Amino acid sequence: MKTIIITTILSFLLFTQITFAQTKKNFSSNGKQLTRFDNLGNAIDAHDGEIALFNGIYYLYGTSYDCGFEWGNKSAPFCGFKVYSSTDLNNWTDKGFLFNAKTTVWQTRCDGKTYGCFRPHVIYNQKTRLYVLWINVYDNRVGYRVFTSKKPTGPFTEVKEPTLAVNSEMPVAGLNNGDHDTFVDDDGTAYLAYTDWRTKGSIVIEKLSADYLTGTGQHVKSVTDGKTEAPALFKRKGIYYVVYSDPNCGYCSGTGASYRTARSPLGPWSEGKKISDNSCGGQPSFVSTFKLNSETVFLFGSDLWNNAAKNEAQANFYWAPLTFAADGSINPLICGETNVLPNYNAGKSTQVNDDFTTACDINKTRQWAQSFTADHSGSLYQLDFTTFKSGYPDADLMIELYSTDNESNLTGAAIATITLKQDTLSWAPKNYTIKFKAAVIKGKRYLAVIKSTTTTGCYGLEYKESETDNSAAMSNNGSDRFTQEKGKAIKLKVHIK
Repeated sequence: MKTIIITTILSFLLFTQITFAQTKKNFSSNGKQLTRFDNLGNAIDAHDGEIALFNGIYYLYGTSYDCGFEWGNKSAPFCGFKVYSSTDLNNWTDKGFLFNAKTTVWQTRCDGKTYGCFRPHVIYNQKTRLYVLWINVYDNRVGYRVFTSKKPTGPFTEVKEPTLAVNSEMPVAGLNNGDHDTFVDDDGTAYLAYTDWRTKGSIVIEKLSADYLTGTGQHVKSVTDGKTEAPALFKRKGIYYVVYSDPNCGYCSGTGASYRTARSPLGPWSEGKKISDNSCGGQPSFVSTFKLNSETVFLFGSDLWNNAAKNEAQANFYWAPLTFAADGSINPLICGETNVLPNYNAGKSTQVNDDFTTACDINKTRQWAQSFTADHSGSLYQLDFTTFKSGYPDADLMIELYSTDNESNLTGAAIATITLKQDTLSWAPKNYTIKFKAAVIKGKRYLAVIKSTTTTGCYGLEYKESETDNSAAMSNNGSDRFTQEKGKAIKLKVHIK
C-alpha cells in the first residue's frame, strides 16, 4: 500500500496584488522558512553573498546552486554568481550572472573537484568609477580573485590576481583564506576582512590599494581567536564593527553570531560579544549599510541553509535590521516572524503573495494535487507551476489533468498528461509554463495531479498554509479516493481561453 499522499486544492485565481511597503517577512506563522521569489516567479538563487545599495537601487549578489553544485561532489558543476535588483527589498528582478561561469576555465577552478567558489562582494571605487568584485576561491594561493565592471550588474572582467599579507607563502590551492567582506570607509579607503584558515578561522583585516584590486600589506591579525568565519565589517558613529559566525560552521542551519568593535579598522579590537546563538536559523552572511536621507540602516543577513544539505539551491534568507543600545552595543537579535524597516522606496511597494514554503516529497509513493473550477467554458491552454528536483530522481515528473464530480473522486482517465523530463528541471524552485490543450466546461471541477515514479530523490513544489482561505488538502490511501484536509494551497495557476 502507498504511504499517505498529500494533495492540495486551490481556488481558480490564486495570486492577488497586495500593498507591502514596510514589513519584511522571514517565516510563516508556524515558523517555516518562506521562499523569496523574483520577477519571473522563480525562487531567488543567490546565497552566501550580500545586498549592496548603488544609486538608489539594491543589488543582491550571491552564489548560484541551481545547476546542481554540491560541495564535496567531484562531479558537480559550478553554477556561477547571480545578481538581482530591487527598489524596495521586496520585488526582485533577475539580472543574470556576473560573468560566464560555464567556460572550461571557471569549471576547472570552481567545480566539485575543488573546494568551490563563493561569497561575491561588490564595492564601488569613486576614483576609477569601476565596480569591484571579490570572490573566494581555492584554486590559487591567496584564496581570492578580483574583477571590475562599469555596471553593478556586470559583466565583470577578471583582473590580476591579488596579493595579501597573510598566508602568502602557503601551498597553492590549499585551505588558506576563506569567507570575506569588502568595506569602503567614509574617506574612500577600502578594507578586506577575511578568514585565515591556517589559524583555524581567525579574522584578518587588511587595507586595500587605492584601486581596491589588491592588498597593501597593512593589516591586523587575530581580530578573533579562531573557530570563526564570515566577517561583516561596517562603521557606525565613528566606531567600527565586525560581525562574524561564531563558531564557524559551513552550511549549518543555526550557528552563533558575535561582534567586536574598534576605533580603527586595523584595531585594536575589543573582546567578542554574542548577539545570537543561532543567527535566526542560519549562518551570518552580511551586514549592509544603507544611508537613506537622514537615517542609516544596518541590515543583517543570514543564510537559512537547507539543513546542511550539500546542494543548497533551496536555501532561504533571514534579513533584519540591527538595533543598538545607547552605548553603541548591538542588541541581541530577536528572530521574529516579520521585521519592520523604514520605507525603502519613495512610493508604495506591491508584491505577489509570498507566504510560500517548499516541500520535496513527490516520489513513487507520494503525490500532490490541486483542484479548480472552470469560470468559463473553453480550452485550458496553460498551467504555471513552480517545481524543482533534489537527490537525482531516476524518473520524470508528470502532471495529469482529470475531471472530478466531487472533491473525493477522480472521474475516468486523464484528459491531458504532460511529462517534464528530469534533466530539464532545476535544483532551485522555478516557475514553469506548461502548455496544455484540454477542453473544460464552465462550473465543472478539475484536478491537476503532480506525480512521479522516481525511487531516488524527490520532486518538490511551493505551497502555503492558511486558516482563512477556502482551499483544502487531500490525502490518498492508494486508491482513486481522497480525504480532504483544510488549509493548504499549491503555487499553481491555470489559464483558460
